[in-house]
Amino acid sequence: MTVFDCERLLFTPASPNPDAIPVIFAFPNEYSVGITSLGYQVVWATLAMRPDLRVSRLFTDVCETLPRSPELLGFSFSWELDYINILNLLESLEILIRAAERDDTHPLVFGGGPVLTANPEPFADFFDLILLGDGENLLDNFIDAYQEVRSADRQTKLRYLAQVPGIYVPSLYEVTYDRQKGKIQSIAAIDSEIPTRIQKQTYRGNILSASAVVTEKAAWENIYMVEVVRSCPEMCRFCLASYLTLPFRTASLEESLIPAIERGLKVTDRIGLLGASVTQHPEFEKLLDYLSQPQYKNVRLSIASVRTNTVTEKLARTLAERGTRSITIAVESGSEKIRRIINKKLTNEEIIQAAINAKAGGLGAIKFYGMVGIPGEEEADVEATVEMLQAVKKAAPGLRLTLGCSTFVPKSHTPFQWFGVNRDAQKRLKWLEKQLRSRGIDFRPESYNWSVIQALISRGDRRLSQVLELTRQYGDSLGSYKRAFKQLKEQLPNLDYYVHTDWGTDQILPWHHLEGPLPQSTLIKHLHEAIGHFNASRLVEPVG
Repeated sequence: MTVFDCERLLFTPASPNPDAIPVIFAFPNEYSVGITSLGYQVVWATLAMRPDLRVSRLFTDVCETLPRSPELLGFSFSWELDYINILNLLESLEILIRAAERDDTHPLVFGGGPVLTANPEPFADFFDLILLGDGENLLDNFIDAYQEVRSADRQTKLRYLAQVPGIYVPSLYEVTYDRQKGKIQSIAAIDSEIPTRIQKQTYRGNILSASAVVTEKAAWENIYMVEVVRSCPEMCRFCLASYLTLPFRTASLEESLIPAIERGLKVTDRIGLLGASVTQHPEFEKLLDYLSQPQYKNVRLSIASVRTNTVTEKLARTLAERGTRSITIAVESGSEKIRRIINKKLTNEEIIQAAINAKAGGLGAIKFYGMVGIPGEEEADVEATVEMLQAVKKAAPGLRLTLGCSTFVPKSHTPFQWFGVNRDAQKRLKWLEKQLRSRGIDFRPESYNWSVIQALISRGDRRLSQVLELTRQYGDSLGSYKRAFKQLKEQLPNLDYYVHTDWGTDQILPWHHLEGPLPQSTLIKHLHEAIGHFNASRLVEPVG
């Protein structure tokens, strides 16, 4: 019995036509991880419901029967370091890693997902085409356009597909640099027939995603996932999940959420409500009332990160009664100054009240998400985080407290994309660990070295493809990246340029030709609003 035999499908795959396009749709990780990705599930179901496609799934550990000569090979790319598995899977299929070396005998290799939508440039040389943004309309438009040129040569296909809004064909854009190791000088289409800029596609409907499959083999066993909201209205200055996915959209309670939940409950008793800010759905109270009905008393309910001031005793009680032991809240910092800088509209009093409400409702624990190295942060701001957590512990005794803490990483299409990683962040993580553990508060830091790698990929340009190929051979440690940069030192800027350097707002960024939801002028305005909250004596402005 294979893992595929354990799946319970919530859609009906089409019977492929005799001349259906052979497609491989891959997730560059193990099956248990990939099948837990709602994005992967939804794209697979969308493709599998088309009779003009014959779709086979591929993971790093298992696969369905693969076609001998696929025409399309797609990757859903959710985690940066999975690029290693993408390159490995290409080689296992005897497909050349670099797109420029492929010919008409090879499939078109396409990719999508949050990593590529944010900044595809470090991976651009590995993909023939990249789908930017939401897949609801983009996927069908892509397949329909491919059908029009299916029998054409490779270059004709790519030039035609490049006309489809949201489809980015990297080989049709030329990047020039101010000297080999210098900044980007220009990014331009190779001729006038190619669009000068590519717009990320945004789905604006009120029927959002839900699981296409439920299985005991998923990392979250037998969970049925429902997307409650998309994007986030808070717009924290560093947050890719907010800025890149604007506008904030909510699923219709009657048309989307309740029907989806009812479908899921036919195959499982475990429901996961997903979204960056689930409790800010305008009808969230009604959704809670619906799930609180007696017939759902055996349903296990889990919920993504919630906004602090929406943690009511009622919410906590409902979650506790449905098998949830803790909730997760992103507070970022205990310093109100830092929260003003990042536009986190939240007070310490609200954080403390959320903890009181959580305990009163029967929850046993809260996990806070925090961050160090935020632009404008000083040591006093880190100390304020310890003081805030102590106040929470005093106000809600017996509630288990955890602080998961990462290092600030600049992300494309956000106002903080111009800042580098703070070199003091590692020291501040270690200080927090010492202070919190001595006070009985669980501290779970994210690796500083991983944050450096993440920043490198987040701000990288096409020259990084050489680094990525080398590190695949060396291993995925920070030492491997430093070794690769040393080997390539005459061919691209140094590691510090990508990771720690503050960039000027007049600089051409690697994603300059890729349009997000907001124009650069708006991001610069938000950047200056943030800088206005810095302490004047410590102001270092990263704008040129």
